[in-house]
Amino acid sequence: MLSATYHRHRLIFRHPAGTSRGVLHHRDSFFLLLHDTLNPETTGIGECGVIPGLSPDDRPGFEERIISLCDEINQTSSVNTSGLENWPSIRFALETALFDLTGGGQRILFESQFTSGEKPININGLIWMGEEYFMLKQIDEKLAAGYRVIKIKVGAIDFDTELKLIAGIRKHFGEDQITIRLDANGAFSPGEADEKLKHLSDFAIHSIEQPIKQGNPATMAEICRTSPIPVALDEELINISGSDNKKKLLEQIKPQYIILKPSLLGGFYACREWIELAAEKGIGWWITSALESNIGLNAIAQWTATLGNDLPQGLGTGSLYTNNIPAPLEAANGVLHYLPGKPWDLAFTGIYNPHPAGS
Repeated sequence: MLSATYHRHRLIFRHPAGTSRGVLHHRDSFFLLLHDTLNPETTGIGECGVIPGLSPDDRPGFEERIISLCDEINQTSSVNTSGLENWPSIRFALETALFDLTGGGQRILFESQFTSGEKPININGLIWMGEEYFMLKQIDEKLAAGYRVIKIKVGAIDFDTELKLIAGIRKHFGEDQITIRLDANGAFSPGEADEKLKHLSDFAIHSIEQPIKQGNPATMAEICRTSPIPVALDEELINISGSDNKKKLLEQIKPQYIILKPSLLGGFYACREWIELAAEKGIGWWITSALESNIGLNAIAQWTATLGNDLPQGLGTGSLYTNNIPAPLEAANGVLHYLPGKPWDLAFTGIYNPHPAGS
Protein backbone atom coordinates (compact mmCIF):
# COMPACT_ATOMS: atom_id res chain seq x y z
CA MET A 1 0.00 0.00 0.00
CA LEU A 2 1.42 3.33 -1.06
CA SER A 3 0.78 6.96 -0.27
CA ALA A 4 2.53 10.08 -1.56
CA THR A 5 3.38 13.61 -0.46
CA TYR A 6 5.78 16.23 -1.74
CA HIS A 7 7.91 19.07 -0.44
CA ARG A 8 9.46 22.13 -2.07
CA HIS A 9 12.98 23.28 -1.24
CA ARG A 10 14.65 26.39 -2.68
CA LEU A 11 18.31 25.80 -3.51
CA ILE A 12 20.57 28.87 -3.46
CA PHE A 13 23.50 29.00 -5.88
CA ARG A 14 26.88 29.63 -4.27
CA HIS A 15 27.71 31.87 -7.23
CA PRO A 16 25.37 33.18 -9.93
CA ALA A 17 25.14 30.42 -12.54
CA GLY A 18 25.61 31.97 -15.97
CA THR A 19 24.27 30.18 -19.02
CA SER A 20 23.46 31.23 -22.57
CA ARG A 21 19.84 31.57 -21.35
CA GLY A 22 20.64 33.96 -18.54
CA VAL A 23 21.87 33.90 -14.96
CA LEU A 24 20.36 31.69 -12.24
CA HIS A 25 20.50 32.66 -8.57
CA HIS A 26 18.27 29.93 -7.14
CA ARG A 27 16.35 26.84 -8.17
CA ASP A 28 13.26 25.26 -6.64
CA SER A 29 13.43 21.50 -6.21
CA PHE A 30 10.36 19.43 -5.46
CA PHE A 31 10.82 16.20 -3.53
CA LEU A 32 8.28 13.48 -4.19
CA LEU A 33 7.94 11.12 -1.24
CA LEU A 34 6.48 7.63 -1.53
CA HIS A 35 5.39 6.02 1.74
CA ASP A 36 4.77 2.39 2.55
CA THR A 37 1.59 2.59 4.62
CA LEU A 38 2.37 -0.79 6.21
CA ASN A 39 5.85 0.39 7.15
CA PRO A 40 5.58 4.15 7.72
CA GLU A 41 9.27 4.50 8.61
CA THR A 42 10.20 3.59 5.03
CA THR A 43 10.10 6.49 2.56
CA GLY A 44 11.39 6.68 -0.99
CA ILE A 45 12.43 10.11 -2.25
CA GLY A 46 12.69 11.43 -5.80
CA GLU A 47 13.46 14.91 -7.05
CA CYS A 48 12.02 17.03 -9.83
CA GLY A 49 12.34 20.65 -10.87
CA VAL A 50 12.70 22.87 -13.89
CA ILE A 51 15.48 24.82 -15.58
CA PRO A 52 13.89 27.95 -17.06
CA GLY A 53 13.89 27.97 -20.82
CA LEU A 54 15.18 24.41 -21.07
CA SER A 55 13.05 21.88 -19.20
CA PRO A 56 9.97 20.54 -21.00
CA ASP A 57 8.29 20.82 -17.57
CA ASP A 58 8.88 24.58 -17.53
CA ARG A 59 5.29 25.60 -18.15
CA PRO A 60 2.17 26.44 -16.14
CA GLY A 61 0.78 23.59 -14.10
CA PHE A 62 4.05 21.97 -12.97
CA GLU A 63 3.34 21.98 -9.24
CA GLU A 64 -0.33 21.22 -9.88
CA ARG A 65 0.76 18.09 -11.79
CA ILE A 66 2.81 16.98 -8.79
CA ILE A 67 -0.24 17.49 -6.56
CA SER A 68 -2.47 15.50 -8.91
CA LEU A 69 0.11 12.70 -9.03
CA CYS A 70 0.12 12.51 -5.23
CA ASP A 71 -3.68 12.43 -5.27
CA GLU A 72 -3.67 9.59 -7.83
CA ILE A 73 -1.27 7.53 -5.75
CA ASN A 74 -3.20 8.19 -2.54
CA GLN A 75 -6.47 7.17 -4.16
CA THR A 76 -5.18 4.00 -5.83
CA SER A 77 -2.30 3.01 -3.50
CA SER A 78 -0.30 2.27 -6.64
CA VAL A 79 2.14 3.91 -9.07
CA ASN A 80 1.49 4.49 -12.76
CA THR A 81 3.87 6.49 -14.97
CA SER A 82 1.38 6.82 -17.82
CA GLY A 83 0.31 10.40 -18.26
CA LEU A 84 3.77 11.69 -17.36
CA GLU A 85 5.26 11.47 -20.86
CA ASN A 86 5.17 15.27 -21.14
CA TRP A 87 6.49 15.80 -17.62
CA PRO A 88 9.93 14.13 -17.79
CA SER A 89 11.25 15.61 -14.54
CA ILE A 90 8.22 14.42 -12.58
CA ARG A 91 8.51 11.01 -14.20
CA PHE A 92 12.17 10.87 -13.18
CA ALA A 93 11.20 11.77 -9.60
CA LEU A 94 8.55 9.06 -9.46
CA GLU A 95 10.89 6.45 -10.93
CA THR A 96 13.62 7.44 -8.46
CA ALA A 97 11.31 7.45 -5.43
CA LEU A 98 10.06 3.98 -6.34
CA PHE A 99 13.60 2.60 -6.66
CA ASP A 100 14.45 4.15 -3.29
CA LEU A 101 11.34 2.77 -1.61
CA THR A 102 11.98 -0.69 -3.04
CA GLY A 103 15.50 -0.51 -1.61
CA GLY A 104 14.21 0.24 1.88
CA GLY A 105 14.31 4.03 1.79
CA GLN A 106 18.05 4.20 2.48
CA ARG A 107 18.96 6.22 -0.67
CA ILE A 108 20.68 3.14 -2.08
CA LEU A 109 18.89 2.73 -5.40
CA PHE A 110 21.50 0.70 -7.29
CA GLU A 111 24.11 -1.28 -5.40
CA SER A 112 27.57 -1.33 -6.95
CA GLN A 113 31.23 -0.83 -6.16
CA PHE A 114 30.38 2.88 -6.17
CA THR A 115 27.87 2.63 -3.31
CA SER A 116 30.22 0.33 -1.38
CA GLY A 117 32.86 3.03 -1.60
CA GLU A 118 35.26 0.88 -3.63
CA LYS A 119 35.09 2.57 -7.03
CA PRO A 120 34.48 6.30 -7.58
CA ILE A 121 33.11 7.79 -10.81
CA ASN A 122 35.35 9.86 -13.08
CA ILE A 123 33.83 13.33 -13.53
CA ASN A 124 34.61 16.60 -15.25
CA GLY A 125 34.94 19.93 -13.46
CA LEU A 126 32.36 22.50 -14.55
CA ILE A 127 33.39 26.07 -15.37
CA TRP A 128 30.48 28.52 -15.39
CA MET A 129 30.16 31.47 -17.74
CA GLY A 130 30.94 34.90 -16.36
CA GLU A 131 33.46 37.70 -16.39
CA GLU A 132 37.01 36.77 -17.35
CA TYR A 133 38.38 36.97 -13.79
CA PHE A 134 35.55 34.75 -12.50
CA MET A 135 36.14 32.07 -15.12
CA LEU A 136 39.91 32.14 -14.53
CA LYS A 137 39.32 31.76 -10.80
CA GLN A 138 37.12 28.71 -11.38
CA ILE A 139 39.67 27.16 -13.72
CA ASP A 140 42.45 27.64 -11.18
CA GLU A 141 40.29 26.06 -8.46
CA LYS A 142 39.40 23.03 -10.58
CA LEU A 143 42.98 22.40 -11.62
CA ALA A 144 44.17 22.80 -8.02
CA ALA A 145 41.48 20.32 -6.96
CA GLY A 146 42.94 17.68 -9.23
CA TYR A 147 40.53 17.77 -12.14
CA ARG A 148 42.04 16.64 -15.42
CA VAL A 149 38.86 17.07 -17.47
CA ILE A 150 37.14 20.43 -17.41
CA LYS A 151 33.98 21.52 -19.14
CA ILE A 152 33.70 25.20 -20.01
CA LYS A 153 30.40 26.81 -20.86
CA VAL A 154 30.85 29.16 -23.82
CA GLY A 155 28.57 31.54 -25.65
CA ALA A 156 27.51 34.05 -22.99
CA ILE A 157 30.48 36.41 -23.05
CA ASP A 158 32.60 37.88 -25.85
CA PHE A 159 33.93 35.09 -28.08
CA ASP A 160 37.42 36.61 -28.30
CA THR A 161 37.59 36.60 -24.50
CA GLU A 162 36.57 32.94 -24.44
CA LEU A 163 39.28 32.13 -26.98
CA LYS A 164 41.80 33.98 -24.82
CA LEU A 165 40.77 32.00 -21.74
CA ILE A 166 41.06 28.66 -23.51
CA ALA A 167 44.37 29.67 -25.10
CA GLY A 168 45.65 30.54 -21.62
CA ILE A 169 44.80 27.04 -20.37
CA ARG A 170 46.53 25.42 -23.33
CA LYS A 171 49.59 27.63 -22.87
CA HIS A 172 50.18 26.03 -19.48
CA PHE A 173 48.60 22.60 -19.93
CA GLY A 174 48.88 20.36 -22.97
CA GLU A 175 46.13 17.99 -24.06
CA ASP A 176 47.97 15.15 -22.33
CA GLN A 177 47.56 17.05 -19.05
CA ILE A 178 44.10 18.61 -19.34
CA THR A 179 41.11 17.52 -21.43
CA ILE A 180 38.84 20.41 -22.39
CA ARG A 181 35.16 19.93 -23.12
CA LEU A 182 32.98 22.83 -24.23
CA ASP A 183 29.24 23.40 -23.89
CA ALA A 184 27.66 26.09 -26.06
CA ASN A 185 24.05 25.43 -24.99
CA GLY A 186 22.99 26.34 -28.55
CA ALA A 187 24.60 29.79 -28.38
CA PHE A 188 26.17 29.86 -31.86
CA SER A 189 24.10 30.95 -34.84
CA PRO A 190 24.13 28.54 -37.79
CA GLY A 191 25.95 31.11 -39.90
CA GLU A 192 28.82 31.58 -37.45
CA ALA A 193 29.18 28.04 -36.09
CA ASP A 194 31.69 26.81 -38.68
CA GLU A 195 34.08 29.70 -38.14
CA LYS A 196 33.86 29.52 -34.34
CA LEU A 197 34.43 25.79 -34.32
CA LYS A 198 37.47 26.25 -36.55
CA HIS A 199 38.97 28.79 -34.12
CA LEU A 200 38.24 26.59 -31.13
CA SER A 201 39.82 23.55 -32.78
CA ASP A 202 43.24 25.19 -32.39
CA PHE A 203 43.15 24.22 -28.72
CA ALA A 204 42.73 20.42 -28.90
CA ILE A 205 39.11 20.36 -27.71
CA HIS A 206 37.67 16.97 -26.80
CA SER A 207 34.08 17.84 -27.79
CA ILE A 208 31.50 20.61 -27.89
CA GLU A 209 27.92 20.20 -26.74
CA GLN A 210 25.04 21.63 -28.72
CA PRO A 211 26.82 24.33 -30.82
CA ILE A 212 23.51 25.58 -32.28
CA LYS A 213 19.97 25.54 -30.91
CA GLN A 214 17.99 22.35 -31.13
CA GLY A 215 15.28 21.95 -33.72
CA ASN A 216 17.32 22.33 -36.91
CA PRO A 217 18.49 18.76 -37.51
CA ALA A 218 19.61 19.28 -41.14
CA THR A 219 22.00 22.08 -40.14
CA MET A 220 23.18 20.16 -37.08
CA ALA A 221 23.87 17.14 -39.28
CA GLU A 222 26.06 19.26 -41.57
CA ILE A 223 27.92 20.68 -38.57
CA CYS A 224 28.55 17.17 -37.23
CA ARG A 225 29.83 16.11 -40.65
CA THR A 226 32.28 19.00 -41.11
CA SER A 227 33.20 20.14 -37.59
CA PRO A 228 36.89 19.83 -36.65
CA ILE A 229 35.67 19.24 -33.07
CA PRO A 230 33.51 16.20 -32.18
CA VAL A 231 29.93 17.30 -31.52
CA ALA A 232 27.73 16.11 -28.66
CA LEU A 233 23.95 16.48 -28.76
CA ASP A 234 22.33 17.66 -25.54
CA GLU A 235 19.22 19.84 -25.82
CA GLU A 236 18.57 18.20 -29.20
CA LEU A 237 17.40 15.06 -27.39
CA ILE A 238 14.76 16.84 -25.29
CA ASN A 239 11.14 16.18 -26.29
CA ILE A 240 12.17 13.28 -28.54
CA SER A 241 10.25 10.21 -27.40
CA GLY A 242 9.72 6.75 -28.79
CA SER A 243 12.40 4.43 -30.12
CA ASP A 244 11.63 5.18 -33.77
CA ASN A 245 11.93 8.94 -33.32
CA LYS A 246 15.16 8.61 -31.34
CA LYS A 247 16.63 6.31 -33.97
CA LYS A 248 15.61 8.68 -36.76
CA LEU A 249 17.28 11.64 -35.06
CA LEU A 250 20.56 9.79 -34.55
CA GLU A 251 20.55 8.50 -38.11
CA GLN A 252 19.92 11.96 -39.53
CA ILE A 253 22.37 13.98 -37.45
CA LYS A 254 25.08 11.34 -36.84
CA PRO A 255 26.68 13.03 -33.81
CA GLN A 256 29.91 11.81 -32.28
CA TYR A 257 28.40 11.87 -28.77
CA ILE A 258 25.10 12.31 -26.95
CA ILE A 259 24.65 13.74 -23.44
CA LEU A 260 22.00 12.13 -21.27
CA LYS A 261 20.22 13.97 -18.46
CA PRO A 262 17.63 11.70 -16.83
CA SER A 263 15.54 14.51 -15.37
CA LEU A 264 15.20 16.19 -18.77
CA LEU A 265 14.69 13.02 -20.80
CA GLY A 266 12.17 11.18 -18.63
CA GLY A 267 14.19 8.96 -16.33
CA PHE A 268 16.50 5.97 -16.45
CA TYR A 269 14.50 3.78 -18.81
CA ALA A 270 14.23 6.57 -21.37
CA CYS A 271 17.98 7.19 -21.16
CA ARG A 272 18.74 3.48 -21.45
CA GLU A 273 16.90 3.47 -24.77
CA TRP A 274 19.14 6.29 -26.03
CA ILE A 275 22.23 4.37 -24.89
CA GLU A 276 21.21 1.21 -26.72
CA LEU A 277 20.48 3.09 -29.95
CA ALA A 278 23.75 5.02 -29.70
CA ALA A 279 25.69 1.79 -29.19
CA GLU A 280 24.22 0.36 -32.39
CA LYS A 281 25.57 3.35 -34.32
CA GLY A 282 28.95 3.70 -32.63
CA ILE A 283 27.98 6.96 -30.93
CA GLY A 284 29.64 7.75 -27.60
CA TRP A 285 27.74 9.06 -24.59
CA TRP A 286 28.00 10.17 -21.01
CA ILE A 287 25.60 11.12 -18.23
CA THR A 288 25.13 14.61 -16.81
CA SER A 289 23.13 15.90 -13.87
CA ALA A 290 20.90 18.92 -14.44
CA LEU A 291 21.23 21.17 -11.38
CA GLU A 292 19.57 18.69 -9.02
CA SER A 293 20.23 18.70 -5.29
CA ASN A 294 22.13 15.77 -3.81
CA ILE A 295 18.91 13.72 -3.86
CA GLY A 296 18.76 13.73 -7.66
CA LEU A 297 22.54 13.67 -8.09
CA ASN A 298 22.79 10.60 -5.86
CA ALA A 299 20.22 8.71 -7.90
CA ILE A 300 21.85 9.63 -11.22
CA ALA A 301 25.35 8.80 -9.98
CA GLN A 302 24.30 5.40 -8.62
CA TRP A 303 22.61 4.51 -11.90
CA THR A 304 25.58 5.74 -13.92
CA ALA A 305 27.91 3.52 -11.90
CA THR A 306 26.07 0.43 -13.16
CA LEU A 307 26.56 1.30 -16.85
CA GLY A 308 30.26 0.50 -17.26
CA ASN A 309 31.18 3.77 -18.98
CA ASP A 310 34.64 4.98 -17.89
CA LEU A 311 34.43 8.34 -19.68
CA PRO A 312 34.33 11.26 -17.22
CA GLN A 313 30.69 11.98 -16.42
CA GLY A 314 29.05 15.36 -15.75
CA LEU A 315 28.29 14.70 -12.09
CA GLY A 316 30.37 17.33 -10.28
CA THR A 317 27.48 19.62 -9.37
CA GLY A 318 27.09 18.85 -5.68
CA SER A 319 28.92 21.98 -4.52
CA LEU A 320 26.80 24.42 -6.54
CA TYR A 321 24.50 25.33 -3.66
CA THR A 322 24.93 26.91 -0.25
CA ASN A 323 22.10 24.82 1.17
CA ASN A 324 22.42 21.49 -0.58
CA ILE A 325 21.35 18.44 1.39
CA PRO A 326 24.28 16.90 3.32
CA ALA A 327 24.88 13.51 1.71
CA PRO A 328 27.53 10.79 1.44
CA LEU A 329 28.75 12.22 -1.88
CA GLU A 330 32.13 13.89 -2.24
CA ALA A 331 33.81 15.23 -5.36
CA ALA A 332 37.61 15.34 -5.10
CA ASN A 333 40.59 14.86 -7.44
CA GLY A 334 38.39 14.54 -10.50
CA VAL A 335 36.18 11.74 -9.17
CA LEU A 336 32.89 11.44 -7.31
CA HIS A 337 33.02 9.26 -4.21
CA TYR A 338 30.21 7.62 -2.28
CA LEU A 339 31.08 7.50 1.44
CA PRO A 340 29.04 4.67 3.01
CA GLY A 341 29.77 5.79 6.56
CA LYS A 342 28.53 9.36 6.08
CA PRO A 343 24.84 9.92 6.91
CA TRP A 344 22.21 11.87 5.05
CA ASP A 345 20.77 14.93 6.80
CA LEU A 346 17.32 15.72 5.47
CA ALA A 347 15.92 17.29 8.61
CA PHE A 348 16.84 20.91 7.93
CA THR A 349 14.84 20.99 4.69
CA GLY A 350 11.60 20.06 6.45
CA ILE A 351 11.32 17.22 3.95
CA TYR A 352 9.74 14.86 6.47
CA ASN A 353 6.91 17.29 7.22
CA PRO A 354 5.34 17.72 3.79
CA HIS A 355 1.71 17.69 2.82
CA PRO A 356 -0.13 17.09 -0.48
CA ALA A 357 -0.91 20.78 -0.95
CA GLY A 358 2.81 21.65 -0.94
CA SER A 359 4.76 24.00 1.25
